[in-house]
Amino acid sequence: MVKIDIKSLSLAELQQEMENIGEKKFRAAQLYEWMHRKLARDFSEMTNLSLSLREKCGEHFDLTVLKPVRVQESKTDGTKKFLFELPDGNLVESVLMKYHHGNSVCISSQVGCRMGCRFCASTLGGLVRSLTAGEMLDQIYAVTHHTGERISNVVVMGIGEPLDNRENLLRFIKMLTDEDGLHISQRNITVSTCGLVPEIRKLAEERLQITLALSLHGVSDEKRRELMPIAEKYSIGELMDACRYYFEKTGRRITFEYALAGGVNDTEADAKGLILLASSLHAHVNLIPINPVKERTYTASGREAVRAFQKKLTDAGINATLRREMGRDIDGACGQLRRNYG
Repeated sequence: MVKIDIKSLSLAELQQEMENIGEKKFRAAQLYEWMHRKLARDFSEMTNLSLSLREKCGEHFDLTVLKPVRVQESKTDGTKKFLFELPDGNLVESVLMKYHHGNSVCISSQVGCRMGCRFCASTLGGLVRSLTAGEMLDQIYAVTHHTGERISNVVVMGIGEPLDNRENLLRFIKMLTDEDGLHISQRNITVSTCGLVPEIRKLAEERLQITLALSLHGVSDEKRRELMPIAEKYSIGELMDACRYYFEKTGRRITFEYALAGGVNDTEADAKGLILLASSLHAHVNLIPINPVKERTYTASGREAVRAFQKKLTDAGINATLRREMGRDIDGACGQLRRNYG
């Protein structure tokens, strides 16, 4: 018998499954609370359920629980990076970052990635598979269980392309923001994409209140194609149209993620191009010094060059922030810890 992934079920689906195994529907609410509020790691912990029901659940359902196989803590800022083993033995990464406004967790959406961005370690081994909603949720639950600290913000910007796993991503968001779960506000969730135009438009139709972060990294089609293979498929014009559509449908301002590579995309011309694109959408720009990846040749722009680039944007009226370099001393780039393990 193939067991059902119970942590990926909505409450309504869980109610149906309870009836399917001969139990009362109200048991579903108890199970859901144990999994998504009390963050139980095993059916045996669900002590207000009868022993027979707990045993029946073990027979019919898989309770997704991620195992931390390595945890690194930054000596400079307290950032913690987790390497989790999935039930099938695959590995993903999550990062806990502490800010004055609360704790933020960056999670993965896939095992590996097929997008091929040339400055990213996550894509070096290609895509293995997408994560289920339960596997995405349990990255947050496992970090909470390990640290004992509440998570207030979630960023889907780890390993993988979230919109390449759209159905599971939507299920994850709905369960994470559900009042019967952790009930994290949609406005406290950021989803990053390298620019899958049809998927951005489909996401816009959901009218969610999440922040969409576009990995832009180049202001011309030629430069984007050099850095990101997805640019061979969708032009910047198509991408900006999709972002404009997203804003019209949701009212949520787009964020441009812009990783600065020395001598590649940090020139005067790049700054002018970025100002034009950002101003046309009233976008926020998040500047990111590239993390060094030994398999790649790109290097981060120097600190002075980064500050000068930022000043050009802010002087032009663009809201441009510089991402804090957190966890640089602990395999900071996405995919590095997974790749270096073993």
